[in-house]
Amino acid sequence: MDTQTRRLTLEAQLWTGGRDFESRALDVPDLAPGEALAKIDLATVCGSDIHTVSGRRPGPSPSILGHEAVGRIVATGPGGVRDFQGRELGLGDRVIWSVTVSCGRCDRCAAGRSAKCRTLLKTGHEPLDGPWGLSGGYASHIHLPRGITLVSVPEETSDAAAAPAACATATVMAVLEAAGELGGQRVLVSGAGMLGIVACAVARRRGAASVEVSDLNTERLELAREFGATTTRWAHEVPAVAGAYDVAVELSGAQPAVRFALDSLDTGGRLVLAGSVSPGPAVELDPERMVRSLLSVTGVHNYEPRHLQEAMDFLAETRNTHDWESLVARPRPMAELGSLMAPPQGRTLRNSVRFTAT
Repeated sequence: MDTQTRRLTLEAQLWTGGRDFESRALDVPDLAPGEALAKIDLATVCGSDIHTVSGRRPGPSPSILGHEAVGRIVATGPGGVRDFQGRELGLGDRVIWSVTVSCGRCDRCAAGRSAKCRTLLKTGHEPLDGPWGLSGGYASHIHLPRGITLVSVPEETSDAAAAPAACATATVMAVLEAAGELGGQRVLVSGAGMLGIVACAVARRRGAASVEVSDLNTERLELAREFGATTTRWAHEVPAVAGAYDVAVELSGAQPAVRFALDSLDTGGRLVLAGSVSPGPAVELDPERMVRSLLSVTGVHNYEPRHLQEAMDFLAETRNTHDWESLVARPRPMAELGSLMAPPQGRTLRNSVRFTAT
């Protein structure tokens, strides 16, 4: 199935720095072999984009932000494209795509660390005048280059459930893989944002004996219970007690939370850090305790292609037991994107946009 774009244009909300966005019509390039074009049905607003706009993390401008989205294939380059499971994709097929584009050939890719490819490109993080200018989800369409992972979306999985899978849900799959066996384990989840809520559900489904969630937001602690937490705790409410947990996953990035998680591990305990993605205070580490208690600390950033497929499979398996749609606000018109670049309130964990709101 070889289809060219024939000078198709897309509409985008172009980030121009600070909190400023402007509407722009942009030409779509002809598609090379292994490439595709998707029409975006829904994009959600990840916290990292909010951090970019607020200046907490650097980002090139002008650019098209947005890396959590779902859409349908509308064109492919010569030879067509396939999803992660090897199925050839046709026009109209629903897909999500990975947050990273890797070469598949460098030493890191060969070692199974494609998320840190030597020539890595990132969805929604590339400059407009760079090699992949049409990389973001805050647009009518997205150019999907060779090296990006495509995962098919079942029709029964809603847009609101599917879009965050490209970042939050897939990242949780990578985090909990790094955490190791969860069956019968006492698990601490630090942070009850989108990642934390997903982590509760996955940990319980994988047989955790208990899942305790800590956060500063009482509404989100209530939400965590609905998605699998067995107990909740207002963050820093009590001092750390060594031996309290077998596994801790730290998703907030707050230095006190990292300290608490490390101090609370039992012998053989495992701490996975995924929330510390911006500069912050250092955390002291006691080497003797690490040695004598057989502790391990692992960092996870981004994810591998298999984790994106695992995320979609998990959402499909749990669509009747977990109300994933309730975590995402009703979509607003793409033109209102600038006003949505702030943390959502209460039980809503993601704002969302599309070119035609419903």
